[in-house]
This record gives sequence, C-alpha cells and structure tokens, in this order.
Amino acid sequence: MKKGKLIVFSAPSGSGKTTIVRHLLKQPELGLEFSISATSREKRGQEVDGEDYYFLSAKEFKTKIKNDEFLEWEEVYRDSFYGTLKTEVERIWAKGKHVIFDIDVSGGLRIKRKFPEETLAIFVKPPSIDELKIRLKKRQTESEDKINMRVAKASAELATAPLFDYIIENNVLEDALVEANKLVGDFVGAKKKEIKE
Repeated sequence: MKKGKLIVFSAPSGSGKTTIVRHLLKQPELGLEFSISATSREKRGQEVDGEDYYFLSAKEFKTKIKNDEFLEWEEVYRDSFYGTLKTEVERIWAKGKHVIFDIDVSGGLRIKRKFPEETLAIFVKPPSIDELKIRLKKRQTESEDKINMRVAKASAELATAPLFDYIIENNVLEDALVEANKLVGDFVGAKKKEIKE
C-alpha cells in the first residue's frame, strides 16, 4: 500500500481549525480525506457512528489500546477516551488519499513524532485569548464554566505552538484559508488550481 501524507491541524477550541479543515476537504486537487476519531463518550444529538466518530465502550477502547491498534490516543477525563485508529489511516491511504486530522494539540504532536517525514503539523492560533472567549460564547453551546475551562486550557495549548511546523494566525478567516491551502498544496504536491469557496 502506498503511503500518503498526514496533515495535522491542532488549535485551542474556537480558533477556527474545523472551518479551515472543512474548506480544505472541498479542494479536490489536494486529495484529502478526513480521519474519523474513535471515542468512548456517548453519542450527542444527531451524531452517527462511523461518520462523526467511531463510538466504542471504554472497555473496547482499552482493549484496542492493549492491542496497539491506535496511532495516538488520550484519556481526556476518566474513562473518556479519544484516539486515531491505525486502520482509519490505512483505509484512507488505500484509497490513494492523504489523511487530514482535526485533532487536539497533544494528539497532533504524537502523530508528528511517529511520522516526522510524512506529517505536516499546523497550529491555528486565535488573534488573542479574549477573541477566543468571544468566539466560544458566540457558539452558545457551552456553559460559562465550560468556556472558562477551555480558555484556561487554551493558554497551555498556545505554549506548544512553536513545536508545530507552521503557525497560521486566524485573524481574518479568508487569509487563513488561503495560507492553509498553500501550505497543504505545497506539502502534498498538488497542482495549482483556483480555490473553491
């Protein structure tokens, strides 16, 4: 099987990395496919197994850890695991595509350490912590306490930015999209085409 490239996007919550990743997935010349993470948490709302996440029980997750089936994994809270299955990367590479990840900072850095040559690790930086807080509040999906927890975590995550290959400052989304498109396109050797909105 021909190995593709691994494109990692990491950032504090609310930095805009998911928006950037969704945009890049719409650029056919990049040949990207999204890596679906596995988790042991319960489904939320309309989430679909195998589309949003691979939902596993904590016991199943621990068995897969023991069997070395993960590229990277993390226990975020007690018995709340997230990780990338090796089979997911193999599935995408078998299609001749490159894998794109929207993943937390520690998971992103673990992938970079395991595959230093094949991985492009990009950190998306918000304009400021204050702006991050405004963006998280605008979402109206979390309590004030949860937002404060995310903001506190963001400060620690921002300190890891220099460990990534590139930092994209997401002050103006359009500029960040163009920069991300160029970085990824150069890395995967994509033919230059007009960027689709």
